[in-house]
Amino acid sequence: MEIDQLQNLEKSELVEKVGQLKQELFHFRSQLAMGRMENPMKIRETKRNIARVHTVIRQKD
Repeated sequence: MEIDQLQNLEKSELVEKVGQLKQELFHFRSQLAMGRMENPMKIRETKRNIARVHTVIRQKD
């Protein structure tokens, strides 16, 4: 996920994006706990994407 793409979104869309990413993170963590996760690096990537979206939200405030 690129910062340029996030900066073009409205604040409400960014908040919705955070919700989607948190759901995705929950899904990845449950897969990891069950031992069915193929790529554990997706957890790190998702956490970073959440942080990026939060950063853009704070910049817009």
